[in-house]
Amino acid sequence: MTARREMTLALAGCATAGGLALSASAQRWLTVTITRPRPLPPVVETLTGGQAAPLVTACGLLLLAAAVAVPAVRGAGRVAVGLLVAAAGAGLGWSGVRGLTGALTDAAAVDAAGRIGGGTEISGAAAAGWPAVAVAAGLVALLAGLLVAVRGRAWPGMGRRYERAGSATTTASAAAATGRPQTPEDRHQAAWQALDRGEDPTVDAPVDALLDPAGDGPGEDSGPGPAGRGGATV
Repeated sequence: MTARREMTLALAGCATAGGLALSASAQRWLTVTITRPRPLPPVVETLTGGQAAPLVTACGLLLLAAAVAVPAVRGAGRVAVGLLVAAAGAGLGWSGVRGLTGALTDAAAVDAAGRIGGGTEISGAAAAGWPAVAVAAGLVALLAGLLVAVRGRAWPGMGRRYERAGSATTTASAAAATGRPQTPEDRHQAAWQALDRGEDPTVDAPVDALLDPAGDGPGEDSGPGPAGRGGATV
């Protein structure tokens, strides 16, 4: 698999996991019912994934941001982003497992009882579907994060074309600073850079550079005559 395909796969994993996490955080995860002494009616509270496990929403937003950050950074920065993605995946998986095992239900029941003032009976019911989606999103994010951390250094990044142009400009500037005569390659790169900037490279250009772009210099034409290579001086 090529480096570009690996990066595309990792970005798709980050975006998919982030989207699933945010979708799961907006759905109902559990219902808590508190039965109070008569004549008070029972209190029923429905909690979404974001309310029962705020880490799900935070991890989803982080994963979507990582899908943009991975191609924008390189080197150690990209490895750090990959580790953050893997950590977000682990957090998503942990929150989903808590929802499946009932740990979130118990915590929500205790919290509701403390806010409402208690009751004769507290019960909770968890929806297994969306916590399972959070677990799946966490697994995808964990794999994508490990892929970025291990293989991300070799992937291409944004702005490589502009870096090459900047490197060429630096080379031409260094040649002028050191007094080294410009080579045909230097003039060729300078002309293309001027076109990229929307400038006319022939404006203010030396006459000999326009008449002799190959850099052979004046007086070295190959035409016939006393001054040419094929002529002989008398």
